[in-house]
Amino acid sequence: MNDQSRPTAQGFGTTATERLPLPPRAALNPAQQAAADAIINGPRKAIFGPFVPLLRTPALMEHIGKTGETLRFHGTLPDAVRELVICLVARETGNQFEWQTHAPLAVKAGVPEDAVTALREGRRARGLRAGEACAIEFASELVLRNGVSDVTYAETLACFGEAGTVELTVLVGYFVMVCWVMNVARTPGPAGAGTAGMTGFPG
Repeated sequence: MNDQSRPTAQGFGTTATERLPLPPRAALNPAQQAAADAIINGPRKAIFGPFVPLLRTPALMEHIGKTGETLRFHGTLPDAVRELVICLVARETGNQFEWQTHAPLAVKAGVPEDAVTALREGRRARGLRAGEACAIEFASELVLRNGVSDVTYAETLACFGEAGTVELTVLVGYFVMVCWVMNVARTPGPAGAGTAGMTGFPG
């Protein structure tokens, strides 16, 4: 049972103190305030997750935020594919925030709950639809091998076309990046998350 009274700490070591917490608004310089306002006034409505540490570099925060906004809110991949791939990246990078945020979104988008549970436990996700299975194979190979084989590429091209394959690649890269940022900053999972955090991998 997840303790919803406090956020899940990032990392699996003995020290879990957040390294780069959200500073008070009064401590922000004008560039940081402008970058924060751009996020708050956009579809996200608040500063959370990777944008907490990224606030230290407002130009990066602004452009990284726009890339993520494009992928999440203006992308062409089916919701189930996008959310499943984000879950895979969160599991492989051990990132609590993205896992606790996107695991319930994957189930809501139609990904079988057993498949999400399998990912959480470090197992192969089964019972997926063709496009989901294709995307997870592509993402797994890319994360583990830093590229994909000709066979995997051809299968992904058949599923999503050239534009979709590029978008899928960028999706994986974007979420690896923001997971790394939060892992370094020890940014905790979302407050009040209804989804349990991950245990160390392998469990």
